[in-house]
Amino acid sequence: MAEINVRGLHFGYHQNQKILKQIDLHFKGKSTAIIGQNGAGKTTLVKLFKGLLKPVKGDILINSINTKEITAAKLANQIGLVFQNPNDQIFKSNVMDEVKYGPLMIGFTEKEANIQADLALEAVGLKGLEQVNPYDLNLYERKMISIASILAMDTPIVIFDEPTMGQDYQGKERIKAIINHLRAQGKLVLSILHDMDFVAEVFERTIVMKEGQILLDGETREVFAEAELLKEAYLEQPHVTQIGRGLGAEQVFLNERELIDWLKNKRAML
Repeated sequence: MAEINVRGLHFGYHQNQKILKQIDLHFKGKSTAIIGQNGAGKTTLVKLFKGLLKPVKGDILINSINTKEITAAKLANQIGLVFQNPNDQIFKSNVMDEVKYGPLMIGFTEKEANIQADLALEAVGLKGLEQVNPYDLNLYERKMISIASILAMDTPIVIFDEPTMGQDYQGKERIKAIINHLRAQGKLVLSILHDMDFVAEVFERTIVMKEGQILLDGETREVFAEAELLKEAYLEQPHVTQIGRGLGAEQVFLNERELIDWLKNKRAML
């Protein structure tokens, strides 16, 4: 099973600068959301996981591979990162070439890469657009291309950076289905998010970062129960949790179904 171990991690872009301080984390199995305000260190952390940056101090092991001892290119068959802005990721002149580029770079044959690309494009709902220039498509479609290009690589670890940003309900539902499918395949899924409602509905574990350190780490329901600590990180509970608290519920609701069931039980007891 895919695994990430982070031991005594420190990082700064310049000498005497500390963006990340004494990070100790272990990821295995559970889908995990990483949340916190801008500047908390979330994107820096996942770039370190991907090998795009190297620790100043401490170690990161990706499936027992120390990122200090391998290039990002050689780590690419272990971990895929979907960038927040698809324009930072897309560079080919047609959709098919873009999506199969990653598989080809990590050793898939042309035939295998084509199969992987077909499956990935079907997963993101872009079948039929293989020969279109990505920049002739809208932002939502380009986002799906960037997701497909990582799915096609079939890495054991997949990281999303703000996958729901700019997405409507339909887009969020498709991304939710993709994440659930990856989990069902046994892949380790991590995501940076500002969308607390999406975190509550989709992720099993949640990590809260503040000023380069870990403020909270645990089961998502337990983390969202810590309203005061969330405020310290300038975060709010999910809307459904806030509505439940406003109605007098003590428990933390993670989705609308839980709230509706509680209301039905409360009405039945009257």
